[in-house]
Amino acid sequence: MMTTKTNTISETPFVTYLNQHGEETWAATLTALLRFVHDVDKSATQNWFAFYPLSLFHAFQQAADPEKLARELLLQGHFQLKDQIDSSHKFLYGHRYWPEVKKAIEAFVANFNAADNASLSDQILKVAREVAQTSKVDESLVVGITAAGFMTVEQSGVVNFQNAKGAILLDRKHAKKSPEQVLRERAVDDSQGLLGFLKTVDKKWTITYDENDDSAKYKMNHEQDMAWGAADDRTRNWREIDPRRPEGPIPVECRSASCGTCWVGILGGVEKLSDVAAREGKKIKEFGYIDTTEPKPLIRLACQARALGAVSIVIPPWNGVFGKYLRSLKQTSEESVE
Repeated sequence: MMTTKTNTISETPFVTYLNQHGEETWAATLTALLRFVHDVDKSATQNWFAFYPLSLFHAFQQAADPEKLARELLLQGHFQLKDQIDSSHKFLYGHRYWPEVKKAIEAFVANFNAADNASLSDQILKVAREVAQTSKVDESLVVGITAAGFMTVEQSGVVNFQNAKGAILLDRKHAKKSPEQVLRERAVDDSQGLLGFLKTVDKKWTITYDENDDSAKYKMNHEQDMAWGAADDRTRNWREIDPRRPEGPIPVECRSASCGTCWVGILGGVEKLSDVAAREGKKIKEFGYIDTTEPKPLIRLACQARALGAVSIVIPPWNGVFGKYLRSLKQTSEESVE
């Protein structure tokens, strides 16, 4: 039960510094950082920031009754970062270096100089470079996870961040995969046999919904939407794993883009999905998941996105309808300024 505000954050010079950076600054920071992020984590990093928007966190931080707000926004699942400090970024390749990144961020927070006028992106790059040097890894592999760590501090608070174990939630086999190996696996399409080039409607594609679990895959028909394909997966008791999953690995309720339950992030194969149609484009903005005119964005509604090849996705831990609410808050704020 959520009986208090989403987060109580102790003021420190670093937290004060972070609080000076709003949603627009973070968006610009992410854009600036992406050119330093390895290809294996470019999409994953953008997905992570879409999963944990600062605007939603602020809405709950300012709400007089967070439980009531959660009901109004039809939120289901786990949307608070303070409860997922070590696990929220498991799908990032950089998660392998989380213990080192977390330790470096804690040291940075403790020694933060409020007089330092460096930009937020430069501060993140500074910590990432320190991690890369001490861990002897390519800097591009830790920039994304470091950015996620900074945002986690802002949304969880310093004390909660420090109290997290800093664990790597991968088995040894997957932790040892190289970034090149992961990228190759994402790019591979299913073989359709010797006469596969003649096949049309009976082609089958693999959807991977957890790259760190070899059994987390299902087959679906060519041009079938991802939610329908997932419904045929009877390998586990999905409802027991997550109440949002009555059938298959992808949470689903309506199949008509009306509920937003089935939103997913695309890690690999974004070009192998159908273009966003008018209804999906309209509804995904209404839900608040993404606001873009791109025909093939990284955030999709699985009940609308049809697969034309093998795709790797990540399933958000929550869903809701908060886009209209956030826009109303912004409008109210602008009107009060005027």
